[in-house]
Amino acid sequence: NMAGAAAGLSFTGKIPFMASYATFSPGRNWEQIRVSIALSKANVKIIGSHAGVATGKNGPSHQGTEDIALMRVLPNMVVLTPADANECAAAIAAAYSHDGPVYIRTTRPDTPIFLKPAELEIGRAQVLRDGRHATICACGIQVWDALMVAEELAREGAEVEVINVSTIKPLDQNTILMSAQKTKKVITIEDHQINGGLGSAVAELLGEKLPIRMRRIGVRDRFGVSGEWDLVYREVGLDKGSLKKAVIDYLHE
Repeated sequence: NMAGAAAGLSFTGKIPFMASYATFSPGRNWEQIRVSIALSKANVKIIGSHAGVATGKNGPSHQGTEDIALMRVLPNMVVLTPADANECAAAIAAAYSHDGPVYIRTTRPDTPIFLKPAELEIGRAQVLRDGRHATICACGIQVWDALMVAEELAREGAEVEVINVSTIKPLDQNTILMSAQKTKKVITIEDHQINGGLGSAVAELLGEKLPIRMRRIGVRDRFGVSGEWDLVYREVGLDKGSLKKAVIDYLHE
């Protein structure tokens, strides 16, 4: 009903923002979003909160790890994954200004605010750290973790480029391809199933335009568990220690 009502409001000239847990919206109302919003090009903005296993204690029934895949497959749908609170505010403003359906993915826990308040340009990724040995494409709260891993690796002699892919769709192909051409190794990090999310989007791009090796890091075809989100991250291999080991192993291959 929320998706249908939002679509109806949009056709009266309003710009509705509909919000719920990502497991419910788009998880439960995907068909209504598909027909009433995406197919109809309704000017509706959808916020899926509590995304990823970072939702923690709510457990796997409420940990949305499939929402990027569900939304980026829909024609006419923009998919945004802000990295912190400042970028989330910018994503809200960008979605409001965009004429058409937009999905904004948000998470539950308190996380670092590290980006300066700025406008978010839909379709543009941001290189946050230069490097030459590998490229990390991260989205959401994994961007901070990627930066921390890159900083530690720099002290050990490995320079890793970090790209904040805050727009999953449309993907900033030029920025990713330029970095991949330079480093020749690409890693994606996301709190989402490795199938269908950021990793798949980047793999599709490289497969078509620059076939090179890459490594996808994310939730590997499993559900999460209930617990404190940092412990859940350790369980599924998304904690900083596991990320660093995965990047080092890939660099040495």
